[in-house]
Amino acid sequence: MWIQKHLTLAARPRGFHLITDEILGQLPELRQLHSGLLHLFIQHSSASLTINENADPTVRLDFETHFNRMVPENQPWYRHTDEGPDDMPAHLKASLLGPSLSIPLGDGRPLLGTWQGIYLCEHRNHGGSRRLVATINGE
Repeated sequence: MWIQKHLTLAARPRGFHLITDEILGQLPELRQLHSGLLHLFIQHSSASLTINENADPTVRLDFETHFNRMVPENQPWYRHTDEGPDDMPAHLKASLLGPSLSIPLGDGRPLLGTWQGIYLCEHRNHGGSRRLVATINGE
C-alpha cells in the first residue's frame, strides 16, 4: 500500500521543536500497517527535519545555540541578504540538516528509539506554518 499526504505544521518561533505527536496525529493511516516506511519531506529551504533526543528540552536549546554559533548571522560574505539577517543562515542550516527523514514502521507506529523524537528545525525568526509531504509504504 502506498499513501501520500500533505501535512501542515503550526507556525513556531526559531528553534528546534519536537513534532512527533503533531505528525502522528495527522497520519492515522499508520495504525493499519504491520510494517513499512514513512518518508517525511519538508517543502521549505529555510527549515529542516532531524531525529534526536525527545525527553530533555535542554538538548533542543543546545542545538539552537550550537547552530547559531556554527552559522552566524550578519556575516560580510553573505550576498543573499534581502530577506533579513536570519535568511541566509537559515538556508545554510537547512542544508546541513536536510529536508527529509525515512523512518521504519512496525505494528502501526514509527520504530523510533526510546529517547528519539522528530524535530522541526525552524531556522527563521518568523518562518510561519510549514508544509510536509508524508509518503507511506507498507503492509
